[in-house]
Amino acid sequence: MNDYYNHEHYPDPTPYEALKEIRKEQSGRRYMPLVFICSPFSEDTGKNINAARRYCRFAVDRGYIPVAPHLIYPQFLDDAKADERQLGMFFGKVLMTKCTEVWVFGECISAGMQEEIQYAEKRRLKVRYFTDDYKEVER
Repeated sequence: MNDYYNHEHYPDPTPYEALKEIRKEQSGRRYMPLVFICSPFSEDTGKNINAARRYCRFAVDRGYIPVAPHLIYPQFLDDAKADERQLGMFFGKVLMTKCTEVWVFGECISAGMQEEIQYAEKRRLKVRYFTDDYKEVER
């Protein structure tokens, strides 16, 4: 479990102990790690939103809690405005630091996805790649 270290990879025992206590209180609930869902958003947003929903369901069915910022922030931020898009990307990166893995879906890697992947690699997060039909592939 990576909870003992913060996003800069330094030991951080206080939140670690707090999380341990929370898990104890959840008696009967198994641990479900957070996973960051990385998939296209721009271009055909309707199609991409539906795909991101399916990817999130895939994660839940495998015992993970999905984090999909591109399903959250476009609800109130305008992706067509550069400053609001960058704000949404920043918010997503903050959430990514709380995740144990990044799951990349699809054959095409958009510019935004590439930025997220590079950030994940810089933070030494495990990055896994999947096809549109949920087959894990090596990259």
